[in-house]
Amino acid sequence: MKHDVMATANATAITVGFIYVACALLVAVSPAFFKTIAASWFHGMDLNSIWTGEPRGNFILGLVTAMGGSWLVGYVFAQAYNKFVK
Repeated sequence: MKHDVMATANATAITVGFIYVACALLVAVSPAFFKTIAASWFHGMDLNSIWTGEPRGNFILGLVTAMGGSWLVGYVFAQAYNKFVK
């Protein structure tokens, strides 16, 4: 079964966009909890000096770049998958 390259890329971008928005909302609601999660993802790096816990003005830029990057990943994944299926 082959992947439709555009459908895979679009679905990946929409999924990441949804997760990005949900994460931003949850950080706004519970910043301390998500600071703990972020520290665990970065192997305990001390985030106290850079963590504000407040939404920033770069939300749209982050959303657009996250979705654009994930669209590219979905596109490359589907192309590679289709090559390996042959």
